[in-house]
Amino acid sequence: MTGFGRGNATGEEFSVAVEIKTVNNRYLDIHLRISQELTPLEMNIRKLISTRLSRGRVDLNINLERTGETTYEVNRQLISGYVSALRDIQKEFNLSGDVDINTLTRLPGALGTARSGIDESMSEGITRAIGEALNDLETMRASEGAALATEMRVRLAKIEAEVPVIEDAAAGIVDAYQQRVQKRINELLSRGDSQAIQLDAGRLAQEVAYLADRSDITEELTRLRSHLEQFRVALEADGEIGKRLDFLLQELNREANTVLSKSTEIAIKDAGLVIKAEVEKLREQVQNVE
Repeated sequence: MTGFGRGNATGEEFSVAVEIKTVNNRYLDIHLRISQELTPLEMNIRKLISTRLSRGRVDLNINLERTGETTYEVNRQLISGYVSALRDIQKEFNLSGDVDINTLTRLPGALGTARSGIDESMSEGITRAIGEALNDLETMRASEGAALATEMRVRLAKIEAEVPVIEDAAAGIVDAYQQRVQKRINELLSRGDSQAIQLDAGRLAQEVAYLADRSDITEELTRLRSHLEQFRVALEADGEIGKRLDFLLQELNREANTVLSKSTEIAIKDAGLVIKAEVEKLREQVQNVE
């Protein structure tokens, strides 16, 4: 689910700011933007995120600043090589002059900020800042989730409204088949062929029953109603429900496809297509749900 959160923490010698952003993804995909000195904490950071989030692409940025006294390290090998090269130039070209200290300090890499590593206080501060950012993120996602749940209930109601339409159209299928077969038989009898056509009433009843059985969608509609109710209950449940909703949408789509394949009635096909369209819209929305 889309969301954004910030967190901050300070200590005697540091301050840390954390920003976290999430976008839709079927699985949990964590991307960290951290400095090299924070690399030893990477596994703990990922674990902390995964205990709070289960789906979505997560982008986490950590900015750590040291506020204590700054010390510097001298890159002696670099300076030694530089001075040696200058001496060689002097000797080769018979030049005069001395090496200037200001020139050496401006040499890239000659001086660097000393890093004493991440102590326990900094590690705890980073953890607090990440926790605060996750809390901020979840607050935003909860607000968005409530609006999303309301929209999904509207789509469930649209699907539910099509079920009685299908039931009403399916109720007359047997009579429609019988009338269709009888009409075809009457057309054959009216041709006046020399060879008489014997009409077996029992066989006619069997054919009608066979066609009616093949087109019976009672079980599909029962399961469709059950899946709709389970989906509605899942929306009210706590915890991770995204995968459950994904599964229910697959089942709803399966039942709609079966209904469409079993019937040639225009009213049933129209209602089935409406259901499939709403299921696809729900599928897009469920990608936002953990």
